[in-house]
Amino acid sequence: MSDLILFWHRRDLRISDNIGLAAAREQSSKVVGVFCLDPNLLERDDVAPARVTYMVGCLQALQKRYSKAGSQLLIIKADPQRGIPDLATALSASAVFWNLDVEPYSQERDRAVQEALQQAGIPFKNFWDQLLHAPDEIRTGNGDPYTVYSPFWRNWSSKPKAEPAPTLENASGLTEKEQKAAQKAGMIALPTAKDLGFVWDNPLLLEPGEAAAQERLEAFCDRAITDYQEQRNFPFNAEGTSHLSAALKFGAIGVRTVWAKTAAVMEQARSDEAQDGIRVWRQELAWREFYQTVMYFFPQLADGAYRKPFQNFPWNNNSEHFKAWCDGKTGYPIVDAAMRQLNELGWMHNRCRMIVASFLTKDLIVDWRWGEAYFMQKLYDGDLSANNGGWQWSASSGMDPKPLRIFNPASQTKKFDSEAEYIRQWLPELRGIDTEALVTGDILPLERDRCGYPAPIVDHNQQQKHFKALYQQQKEA
Repeated sequence: MSDLILFWHRRDLRISDNIGLAAAREQSSKVVGVFCLDPNLLERDDVAPARVTYMVGCLQALQKRYSKAGSQLLIIKADPQRGIPDLATALSASAVFWNLDVEPYSQERDRAVQEALQQAGIPFKNFWDQLLHAPDEIRTGNGDPYTVYSPFWRNWSSKPKAEPAPTLENASGLTEKEQKAAQKAGMIALPTAKDLGFVWDNPLLLEPGEAAAQERLEAFCDRAITDYQEQRNFPFNAEGTSHLSAALKFGAIGVRTVWAKTAAVMEQARSDEAQDGIRVWRQELAWREFYQTVMYFFPQLADGAYRKPFQNFPWNNNSEHFKAWCDGKTGYPIVDAAMRQLNELGWMHNRCRMIVASFLTKDLIVDWRWGEAYFMQKLYDGDLSANNGGWQWSASSGMDPKPLRIFNPASQTKKFDSEAEYIRQWLPELRGIDTEALVTGDILPLERDRCGYPAPIVDHNQQQKHFKALYQQQKEA
């Protein structure tokens, strides 16, 4: 009879292309999964109901996948430092395997669990799974971690990529006696998101689970990926992007599977334009890994700015302005449309994420961390590394060789929503307004009053001058 290996799932909610799970199955046929509902994460003030809803859906799908493979996924709700060792001890597990994470809390949690397992005399093994290249693999010629994306991309893209790991199959689960032991150690039925205190009644953009993620990958690579370079910046064309961000965040799909699919499409691409589209999307995967790698090496990013001028920046932090931004009532149509999309869908197009982040930090001069936290309270694909990296890029506080970028809402609208389709979709009160007025934002006061749409809360030109002056003062100081 095989020794039991407990596989601790975290951001890898799948049984295919899962490096740690495949290693466990190679060592033993008796592999049982466990997911720990961690109060340290669920009780934070930046947890999005949509994100928890997606996660629980992935867990439901994962339990079915385990059942088909012959085993089961156990659920516990506890501090992992206690819950994982207790469960492993109760089941007399021969080892606990898991995949590593880059986030500061995750690393701290894993060290605590490792110590508890060592004290209990239970072996453990860790693996890098959520990245194509572990953080230590991509370094400068001097052996330092990268702090600029372009050289990171050149190094990262030059390295060969691993093939997808084998899918779990022909496994065995717990005996009846072991099930009772697991229940005594804290095993529970999988609760709903509402049971956990999170209510999200709107549809999710991507159905939870690895089957849905795989279908989305296939659909994207069949059509949109070859046009990605041309279509990715137009928010009205939501199908121009992959919609795989939530699946990658929770590991409903393996990144090696994603890369292998892009390689297959690249082989079939017959035009330079198609190859460029695939290459640009691959660069987005590299951005994801860049932000995760710098979070791993510079955990202080989770709490504050990377660039010194922004570590004590004199933000205005007007709470009324911030609320207007959150509610989509700034008087700037493209900004308000994007924020309403976020509030209603739990998702926002990436071009719009940059526009609203620039507006909050450069026009309203509100601390980027306020916006970062609000996004995490709403986004179903909210990921610390990517969200933090994007906000610090937009705020000019992060790792960027050309930091002082300021987006003009009108020029961004002219480039990427020139017919105001996106604006009309999310601001229905403005559907009758002339297109040019929606694009420029120059809506007459009488028309604003008639529609119940607010006047601009700040003047963009004045505010960008004010921001630049503050920035220069900080640099000189």
